Amino acid sequence: MNDRKQHVIKMAHQLFIDRGFQATSIQDILEYSGISKGTFYNYFSSKNELLMALFKAIYKKMEKERNQLLIGQDPSDVELFIRQYELQMNINKENKLITLFEEVMISNDPELKQFIKDGQLRMLQWTYQRFLEIFGHEKKPVLLDCAIMFLGILHHNMKYYAMGHDSKINVYQVVRYSVKRVESMVNEVANTGEQLNEPELLEKWIPDQKDARRVFQEELSKTIVGLKKEVIDTNESHKYIELLEFIQEELLHSKNPRPFLIQSALAPLKDAQALFDLKLIEDLEHLISSYFKADAKN
Repeated sequence: MNDRKQHVIKMAHQLFIDRGFQATSIQDILEYSGISKGTFYNYFSSKNELLMALFKAIYKKMEKERNQLLIGQDPSDVELFIRQYELQMNINKENKLITLFEEVMISNDPELKQFIKDGQLRMLQWTYQRFLEIFGHEKKPVLLDCAIMFLGILHHNMKYYAMGHDSKINVYQVVRYSVKRVESMVNEVANTGEQLNEPELLEKWIPDQKDARRVFQEELSKTIVGLKKEVIDTNESHKYIELLEFIQEELLHSKNPRPFLIQSALAPLKDAQALFDLKLIEDLEHLISSYFKADAKN
């Protein structure tokens, strides 16, 4: 994103906070940003698209910082999950996102309402994936239910805690309290075997998530997590974790994954056989090979 476009988004964000999204016109944005109407429409087709670009930019930054907390750490550590959610809640607070979310949801704009709902589903999906890493795949059948309950608990705890403590909100305390309640809940629900929502429902709720892609993502995540755990306490843990995260990022988020770079990142991992479970390395190689074979067919 170029600097001028970022400037327009930043200025519009301030206006949305000060006046509200609905009360801010495109003309207001032009005057406050110091740009022409032609420049605006060169970047955005509508005010709605600008708002969505704002949400995406903030979420992208949050996602990057959230992932950085995991570098060199054990992803099954609950404390890391608490810190990730604390980070997210603070970013929401700093950017006044809750107010914007609420304004959109009470509006009659179906495009924006669907965008927000899709974002909420992606957050649920991320929480569910983190629960898999924390609580283990053997508890998978109940983890979507638990992720849904966690989000509800966290939302209401944050809301009423804020009402009772004015501006003195200890975000970490609220997130930690909510996570600790769900920790006990996961074990209880897993023991009873009760289930309201099977994890496969995420495929229906997120239409662009194809089954084969979902399976690949889960297997890749499981393998990467397993390999990370094996190098956490080594002197070169940072180096190997960066290589693993590069491979994961390239395969899952790059529009055109580069085989030669992935193979270059894989080579040092294969050379360090004394550190890694050979089967996990073979599993990773197989996943990479399968990915590019499927991509070639398409």
